[in-house]
Amino acid sequence: EALTTPQYGNENNLGHYEILETLGDAVIKLIFSLKIYNSGENDPGRLTKTKQCLEDNQTFLKVATEMELWKYIISSKKQKVRSTSILADVIESICGAIYVDSGNNLEIVEQKIINIYFYDWDALIKESSNLYKNQLLEYLQDIFKITPTIKFEYEKLGPDNDARWIVKNPEILDEKQNRLLNLPDNLRSEKFRRRKDAEKDLSLKLLKYLQSK
Repeated sequence: EALTTPQYGNENNLGHYEILETLGDAVIKLIFSLKIYNSGENDPGRLTKTKQCLEDNQTFLKVATEMELWKYIISSKKQKVRSTSILADVIESICGAIYVDSGNNLEIVEQKIINIYFYDWDALIKESSNLYKNQLLEYLQDIFKITPTIKFEYEKLGPDNDARWIVKNPEILDEKQNRLLNLPDNLRSEKFRRRKDAEKDLSLKLLKYLQSK
């Protein structure tokens, strides 16, 4: 079930990974939250980087590629699996399945998956496509002495099978959703196939803009 895509499962009236993926996502985040807490880490920048990295599909895609998971996924014949978000989903669903099968034992998930494939966490954070957003957050934390919220608008161009994304109109907000900075209207990303890449591009442009002021 953890290796069966929703498309194949729905076509063949079989269980698929969707629910286990949601559970696995929560399990992974809890494991890393406990790791950080138990290490005594109190650096807000480090906590922010970890949160951002765990929300980035590319982090899980990298791990899934290392595991060669595409060889074992049960999918429809015309369904592309390799180098897609399906691999990231399956990493989470496997963690969810191990958690359930082990009687809700976080330590087993940590031993079987996290400690083996997520061992070099600093490298994963550095390679994350959220790296520029992390750097932007750190820069803003230094200025405002809080961890602000960064909001973007997303514009999708073209049909689903050949879509492009533009990310624009960034906002930097405090905990009460008040705007901390007035930003120019022309700040926007280039066009990208992946929304994450467009977000990365705008994060870098925004960081450079702020550093130039």
